[in-house]
Amino acid sequence: MKRPWLTWLAFGLCLAVVFAAMGWVSVALIRLDRAEIEARRQAAIEENVRLALWRMDSLLSRIIARENARPYFSYSAFYPAERAYTKLFAELRQGEILVPSPLLTENTPYIKLHFQFAPDGTITSPQVPTGNQRDLAESKYTSYKKINAAEQNLKMLQTRLKFATLTTLVSGIRQDEVAQPAGRAVISNNLKNMQELQQKRSMDEYRARQDSNIKGSQGQGQLGYLPEPPQPQSPIGENTMKPVWAEGTEGTGGALLLVRPVSVNKVEYLQGCWLDWPKLKKDLLESAKDLLPAADIMPVEPGTELESPRMLAALPAKLLPGAVPGLGNGATSPVRITLIIAWCCVLLGAAAVAVLLSGAMSLSERRGAFVSAVTHELRTPLTTFRIYSEMLKEGMVTDEDKKKDYLKVLASEADRLSHLVENVLAYARLERGRAGGRIEKIKLGDIIERAKEQLARRAEQAGMELAIEAQGDSLSLTVMADSSAVERILFNLVDNACKYASGASDKTIHLQTTTEKDAAVIRIRDHGPGVSGSDEGQLFKPFRKSAKEAANSAPGVGLGLALSHRLAREMGGDLYLDGSITTGACFVLKLPSAS
Repeated sequence: MKRPWLTWLAFGLCLAVVFAAMGWVSVALIRLDRAEIEARRQAAIEENVRLALWRMDSLLSRIIARENARPYFSYSAFYPAERAYTKLFAELRQGEILVPSPLLTENTPYIKLHFQFAPDGTITSPQVPTGNQRDLAESKYTSYKKINAAEQNLKMLQTRLKFATLTTLVSGIRQDEVAQPAGRAVISNNLKNMQELQQKRSMDEYRARQDSNIKGSQGQGQLGYLPEPPQPQSPIGENTMKPVWAEGTEGTGGALLLVRPVSVNKVEYLQGCWLDWPKLKKDLLESAKDLLPAADIMPVEPGTELESPRMLAALPAKLLPGAVPGLGNGATSPVRITLIIAWCCVLLGAAAVAVLLSGAMSLSERRGAFVSAVTHELRTPLTTFRIYSEMLKEGMVTDEDKKKDYLKVLASEADRLSHLVENVLAYARLERGRAGGRIEKIKLGDIIERAKEQLARRAEQAGMELAIEAQGDSLSLTVMADSSAVERILFNLVDNACKYASGASDKTIHLQTTTEKDAAVIRIRDHGPGVSGSDEGQLFKPFRKSAKEAANSAPGVGLGLALSHRLAREMGGDLYLDGSITTGACFVLKLPSAS
């Protein structure tokens, strides 16, 4: 093949184009896949957040609804039942029956203290009775330890809260932010991506939770022990509880309070409770631990982020989801697996094309070399045939001895051509998968006996001598072989020895037979120049000689050893060069034993 580098250049350019196209497609697909995975991951996080917020608001709505259901008079340690909805805060009269507040005896989880601010700024608590009422409470309804703990909490609130400040906090919350749910948004059909859809859904969920929380918190009358609610013309006005963060010691948001304004005979009071935020926060997070194990809740100051989709509807607090386990990074997504498979196929295809191209070019070169060598090998004997035949035809040779010599040369050249043609035809049959022989059980001695005469004659033609050396009973060993193939192998080996070792001082060709485990061994050895190290790797490759090499060395096209090696392998044996021999060349033929 002329200019093989042009072929490789074209192949390289085609490969570069294919790789560039595959690279561009891979980058585009990975970018899209990464965006889709991130969108799915965000969707899964938002879904977990929404479910967690529903759980938390459900827990908070029960607490707030319970506090909203408490009548205003339950914030007094003892109250006269007959005027609970009239002049409760007037001075007690002789003979009135006092009823203990349920807050005095009730164990209220998540609440540190219930309190009430009077218009003059005085703060009291139903859990901290005073005077005779304290003695009565300790004797029948509660213990000194509980009253003392509540009293400590009351003192803490008294130093940190003022009536005016608390009134400002409560009035600073707009009614529509807490009591009035926002209208539900209609999801637009023009959403650009999944993240916008998730944001819309989260906002709708927030408003739905807010609506549910308000309806639940207005469900008063749930406590069976409460008196009947006041009539419409009653001088009592009770509002719903509003959550506020007041200054305190519970983190950046301060103390968490539920506060409501109460109007009694046109006098304004503030009633509420101090929530145990650390405990409440812990239980809120625990309720959603299976969804958001690394979540946290951050207090939010009044007037900020009230419409955030991660806000709690019941409290001014925001959910921070943290890391969500179990969401893969997409390393094993179908798109990436498909790309890996596609790249593997492209690389394997490129490698296969490169191997085929290399093989085709090598075959083309070997065929060219073979044609050149065969042409050279045919030209020499044909020239001899033409010259000698013309001389004999024209009667130019009158000496009978010379005639015999010429005829002997012609016969030798004919044998040489016949051997060349037989080798080429035999190799062609092997290449087509039709060896043509038959493997059978035969004694090694019979094979040697049949081939001995032909091998000796070939050695004699080269002025050499064939010496057959059998060790032990090796000739009686039965082998599985094709006798004609073995004869061809032996002839090729002896022919090579005649070509390359005819100029040696010792002109003996040794044919030695031995036995090894499960095999018969035939060794053909000469005393010629041997095989150079650079040629050992090319010995059994077909058509390894060019015309120039054939002209400068022994005649032949380099097919005999390749054919012999293939024939030995076809019979289950082997043919190789014995590297331990330093003088001459020694080829070893192994044939499998029939036993």
